[in-house]
Parts: sequence; C-alpha cells; structure tokens
Amino acid sequence: MHTEPGNAQEPARIAATGLDRRSLLTAGAVLAAGIGTAAEGVVSSVRASRRGAASSAAPPPPAAISFHGARQAGLTAPQLPVTQLFSLDLPPTSATADRETLRTVLEALTRTLSTAAAGTLPDLRLRTDDPARLTSLVGVGPALASRLGLNVPGELADLPPYPGDRLDPARGNGDVLVQLCAADRWTLTVVAELATTTARAAGAVPRWTQSGFLPPTPPGTTARNLFGFKDGTANPDDEAARQWVWGPPGAHENGTILVYRRIRMDVAGFAALPEDRQNMTIGRRSGDGVPLTGTAEHDEPDIYAKHPDGSYVIPATSHIRLSSPRLDRGARMLRRGYSYDDGLEDRGLLFCAFMRDPALFTRVQERLAARDALSPFVEHQASAVAYVLPGAAPGGTLGEQLWA
Repeated sequence: MHTEPGNAQEPARIAATGLDRRSLLTAGAVLAAGIGTAAEGVVSSVRASRRGAASSAAPPPPAAISFHGARQAGLTAPQLPVTQLFSLDLPPTSATADRETLRTVLEALTRTLSTAAAGTLPDLRLRTDDPARLTSLVGVGPALASRLGLNVPGELADLPPYPGDRLDPARGNGDVLVQLCAADRWTLTVVAELATTTARAAGAVPRWTQSGFLPPTPPGTTARNLFGFKDGTANPDDEAARQWVWGPPGAHENGTILVYRRIRMDVAGFAALPEDRQNMTIGRRSGDGVPLTGTAEHDEPDIYAKHPDGSYVIPATSHIRLSSPRLDRGARMLRRGYSYDDGLEDRGLLFCAFMRDPALFTRVQERLAARDALSPFVEHQASAVAYVLPGAAPGGTLGEQLWA
C-alpha cells in the first residue's frame, strides 16, 4: 500500500513525543478556551476603557449658585440666558403697618428664592437630577423708601423725564423689584410664579412683569443685542466697580442702584442701513465689536481721535462717544441687559444698568437724547429705579439694613 511520505512520518512523531490523538484534542480544547478567555478579557477591558473615556469626556453638571452672600447673586454670578423681572406694590395704610408688610414680603422672598437656588423647593415641576441654575436680586423703589423712611442711599431717586420718552406707567416703577435669571425658561417661569405667589400672600400686589433672553454666547464673550452689535463690552472691572457701582463703605457697600429701561428697537429699520453706516452710528464694528479707533474689542475708544480732515474717527453723534466714561470723569455703570420679544413690532432691549449714583445715567441719557444717531431707531417705553439690597447671610433675610 502506497503511503505519502508526510503521512508516514506523522504516527512516528506522535509516538516519539508520547502524545496520542486524545491528548492532542484535549490540549487543543484547553488552548482554545484560553484564547477565548483572553479575548473576552480584552473586550471587557476595551469596553471599560470606553466607558471611562465617555465619563471623563462628559463634564459634570454645573454647581448650584448659592443664594447667600455679601452681595446678591443676581449681580455677582455670570449672566444666565433668560430673565424675568417683576415689580410689586405695597398698598399704603400706615407707616408702621407698611414697614411690617415690607418685612414680611422680604422674608417670604428670601425663603422662596434661597430654597429655589438650593433646588429644594417642594414643587414637582422643579424636581431634577441636576443642580438648580438660578440667581435673583431684590430691590426697593424710591417712593417706598421715602414713604417708610428706609435706610437707603441718598442718591436713590426717580429719574427725571427725558426728551423722546414714551413711558407707560403700567410697565414701570414699583415698590419692590425682583429680577430672576436662570439657565432655562422652565425653571424661570415656575420660580417666578412661586415668588410672586408668596409675595402676594405676604401683602404685596403685582404691578408688572417682563421676560427677556440672551443669544447663545460662549463663556467670556460679549452677548449681542437685536441690532447685531455686542452689548456690554465697556463694563467696569472689579476695581472700577468698587468706585462706581457698589456703595461706599458702610451699610450700603454691598448694595447698588438699578436703572431699568424697556427700550423698543426698530430692528428692521436699523438693519436696512448699510453696514458702514451702522458702524458709524454705534462707533464700533458690528462683526467683532472693535471700536473704530481700535484693533481689539476691549480697546478703550479714543473719542478725540481725528482724521486728517479734522473729522472725528468715532463720529460726534455715535452712541459710544456720547456714552463714553471720558465725558463723566471716568464714571462707569455695570450693564447686564437682555433682549425681549413681545411680538414682531415690539422687540428690543431690557436695559439693566447698576451704578452707585443714578445721576450718571441722567447725564448720559441727556446727551444721547440730544444728539445720538441711534435715537431714530429706539424708543424708551418703561422705566424703573431700585436700590438693590445687600445679600443675606445663611439664616439671614434680605433688607436687614433697611431698618437701621
């Protein structure tokens, strides 16, 4: 019988090693099992690695913003995307009774807003796994402060009328002003409802309310208004804010004064201007916010720079020239405005500016009313002034300094 040479050698090799067929099969099975186990280990390791990478890539949710502090978080925390402002009145009875009502209202607001900021309000609509992202500020109006003899800055006063104002009294002023800001509209709406309800139960009467929003804006950059220009570029730094925004050392050093203006903007009319005309009207370039005399957004505008023909590089009627701190001995206001949209023909800016003395706003607004090239495209429709109270310590209440 003919046998292939290779096949003939196979039984001899098996015999020489002392292995039979059954042993080889058993060893092969063991080897296969080992390979399978190792493969499973590799797969498990890869899956675990992917889970670890995914978990490390996903940033943790932002921490809740504390309600308590020397200053109210509505001014010290980064600006959040949506806002709700509302005003309350305290029906007059007697000074003694009204002071007690104000105490009760401020205690109720402190309790509701601090609980909301901590994410522990017992409302099913606010139950979430993520921390609350909510800030608030509460202030009192000049009429109430005068009526009740409250300890407020001497600079707190109603604004005078300005040329071009078309103010609706039903949309402005008030005894107590509240601004809520949140990361989402749902939280804002629910908390505004609860805060209004608790203030009403304490004796206050709602006067007006107004919502606003910001466009999506990367952290550390300046938001744009509905005209498409960056709004808030020239805000003061911490050192300047201590001088021009916060009160002097004493009872009011952690408080400030809010000037609120609801400004309707003719968005379509402004958009119809050529881009260079828009830039000349504002005094900055629309694309990057750089002043016409600068190379970067935060360059200080040189309002006295001139072309060879003697004309100003930043026109004499431009918005940023007329509102320049250089015309007010360096005095600045902190602006934290929002856009609003109450219909196609009613869109604009909720101007919220904070300063030690609202006389600064009056000086600026009188210059703007007289010469601002932007005036044909804006109309001031509502106004309010309020002393923004210092913050409350844990266990404390907003307004404790009012009774000193």
